[in-house]
Amino acid sequence: MFEIRVICDRADADRITTSLNTLFATGAVRRSPSRTAGLERLYVTADHRPDPQTWPTPEQAYADAPCIADEIGWTVCVAGDPESCAELDREYFLRKAAVFDRIALSGDPDIPYGSDTETAHATALYLMDLDHASVICDPRAYVRQQYAQWTKNQ
Repeated sequence: MFEIRVICDRADADRITTSLNTLFATGAVRRSPSRTAGLERLYVTADHRPDPQTWPTPEQAYADAPCIADEIGWTVCVAGDPESCAELDREYFLRKAAVFDRIALSGDPDIPYGSDTETAHATALYLMDLDHASVICDPRAYVRQQYAQWTKNQ
């Protein structure tokens, strides 16, 4: 995340703001007069927009995934093993986040904020924290991207 400061003619401020919104994921634009007459200062908090090609659809990400029941069984087995619990690795948290994402996707699309969706979102955030991911995106899209890369490398 970064901040952009633009000093421009007042007449160009809206056009510049629109251009910045097209190029970056931006916050609210703060405007203030410039010290030079007729000019305006624009301050915008921004971040890079993620490349849309890096975010696979759920169908693409989970095309080669085992069935949900098998993945639940695997995560329960690993979590229940006292030796593996001491050192749960990234694979465990990735597969757990992916299975919760798949469960939420199989739910009722008319209920976008049910407990399945909230659990999928929370486990996705945990994976992003574990990875120290500094991207701004939907956490569940991040899980799909990471899962697709992981299955490709298996």
